[in-house]
Amino acid sequence: MEYSQNENYNNMSLTKFESMLKTNDVLFFDSDEFENIIHHYLENGKISLAKKAIKLGLEQHPSSINLRLFKIEILVIENKFDEANDILEELHFLEPNNEEIYIQKANVLSKQDEHQKAISALLIALDLSESPEGESDLYGLIGMEYLFLEQFENALIYFQKCLEVEPTDYAALHNVIYCFDFLDKNQEAIDFLNAYLDINPYCEVAWHQLGRQYFALKEYERANSAFDFAIISDDTFVGAYLEKGKVLEKQKKYHEAIENYKITLALEDPTSFALLRMGYCYEKLGDDDLAVQFFNQTVEEDPLLDKGWIAITKFYNKKQNYQKALHYIKKAVNIDGDNVLYWKLYAQINLRLNFLEEAEEGFKRTIELGNYEIDTWINRTDILIKLGEYEAAIYNLLQAIEFYPESAEIEYRLGGLYFKTWEQEKGRYHLKNALRLNIDYDFILDELFPNILNRPTVKAIISSSKKS
Repeated sequence: MEYSQNENYNNMSLTKFESMLKTNDVLFFDSDEFENIIHHYLENGKISLAKKAIKLGLEQHPSSINLRLFKIEILVIENKFDEANDILEELHFLEPNNEEIYIQKANVLSKQDEHQKAISALLIALDLSESPEGESDLYGLIGMEYLFLEQFENALIYFQKCLEVEPTDYAALHNVIYCFDFLDKNQEAIDFLNAYLDINPYCEVAWHQLGRQYFALKEYERANSAFDFAIISDDTFVGAYLEKGKVLEKQKKYHEAIENYKITLALEDPTSFALLRMGYCYEKLGDDDLAVQFFNQTVEEDPLLDKGWIAITKFYNKKQNYQKALHYIKKAVNIDGDNVLYWKLYAQINLRLNFLEEAEEGFKRTIELGNYEIDTWINRTDILIKLGEYEAAIYNLLQAIEFYPESAEIEYRLGGLYFKTWEQEKGRYHLKNALRLNIDYDFILDELFPNILNRPTVKAIISSSKKS
């Protein structure tokens, strides 16, 4: 669909239409005016106003193909696919060679996860297209459908075709690199970008993407040069300064990295990423005061950024200032109680402080949130043993053994716990399993259940295993 480029004309139409809605007067608009009004509302996410404009437009121009195509867009947004298809069939009968009908058909199919059929419809639209701009858009739409199908090689082909028609389509350029990244083809991406830059030498987006590819390959000097060219092409390109800062960090040039991050703060509102990286740089330089200052600014700027809370907590943890570390991780947990990384740190710090009940709760929440690392199960078990919660410790290990069926660490603990609770047969079974898996780990019994080792049954099982 073509839209008027006359901004004053469009604004007058919008003002006239919105005035009509307020007064309930019925005014006449030609179909082009309605199309521009509807397009404006859809672009700005004002769906209810777009629906009103479509309804009034069709009342005044019931035979307008384009207005009915807009109606289909609304029906797709509302998931009314059968109704959308009925209108598409009518329109196809009226104008079988209208490429926009096939594009909307593809839209309906795509929303129903019929991506291969959507591609077929778009290929027909491509055959019908008569403008390079239309072809470029269609190549992009086909590429997106292949992305939905996770056919990245095919998606790559169409996004590249898109750039051949419209070299400044940066969305297509990003998608090309996305496909290369997903396919782990860094060198191919580099070759593509260098060829692209031969034709478009001042494209800051391409230089930025080239730098990212070199960074992924740990070719930091080349990455640095690419980001420099991105900055030369656009000295307000915040992303290039941020990426250059990351490269300089890898090269341990922390002062230079900080300077680049500072530039981003001058160009736009502070980003939590830049503040966090500056904190890390100052920490590496041994400037603890500034490191803490920037870590604090990070969590103030973005309280939902877990990396900020983790950074400041780990900073104090390394300094063995566990009370301060606990203060910050408690704040983090209060903000986001479903963050597994927070709970793990909370548990570890409480354990350092010998706050056993709080540490046990932390490891429990960590497990509940899906962290099934063996150390998490083991740490929680050992705390439960210290607390005398033997049944809970057994239950915890029986869950753990589902994930780690051949773990000597789990088997020794289960054996010891069953002996502790006087379930001799189960104790024998798990102790024999433990000795079979790793006879050298029998020190676990000595550490956690020293009195058990004096029992004749336990001595006999260990002695028999060592002899054999």
